[in-house]
Amino acid sequence: MSRKRVARLMQEMGLIARVTKVTYRAPGLRRFLVSGENLRSDGAVPESKDKVWVADVTYLKVKKQWHYLSVIMDLYSRRIVGWSLDTKRTTAVTRRTLLAAVRKRRPDEGLMLHTDRGVEYRGSEYQKELRKQGIAHSLSRPGKCTDNAHMESFFHSMKAELIRNKTFHSAEELKYALARYINDYYNRKRLHSGIGYCSPMEYERIAA
Repeated sequence: MSRKRVARLMQEMGLIARVTKVTYRAPGLRRFLVSGENLRSDGAVPESKDKVWVADVTYLKVKKQWHYLSVIMDLYSRRIVGWSLDTKRTTAVTRRTLLAAVRKRRPDEGLMLHTDRGVEYRGSEYQKELRKQGIAHSLSRPGKCTDNAHMESFFHSMKAELIRNKTFHSAEELKYALARYINDYYNRKRLHSGIGYCSPMEYERIAA
């Protein structure tokens, strides 16, 4: 049916179209999304631990509800140094992960954290905590997920080895499975070609 026929029929029936604006352009949103700098433009891996951490969030489903896994990895050894699971994807979750990693590792000054441009990392509370801890924030380029390839690789491996083809009936069950996978298997036993076929914890012991 052509536009002209629709217009004619509407006119004959005395119908008038009503147009409503359903989306609103947020002032400054584009500037916010593109602001910030990629401090790892060369993609180099550091030569010692606690110099560069990388972080990201992924979605995991329990029954019909999404849960959000926030993770921080030490890029030098590929060791997961902090993680949190929650039903909400907020700055509070990523901040909790950051504080857990800082308490565990007690990094020296000069640490850099690399993330994507999600609001859970750009929020004021998270930025305030980074400044408080003296951590420099590096951001992936807009639309360039490969800038955080090591975290993407971890999520791919974790989902292939733990999540896919398995149904979790509760958040507690998922959290227990994640703890066993990350703490007992991935950090302690899983071998990585990028670190000489060592596990993350073994690689750190050898370097020490």
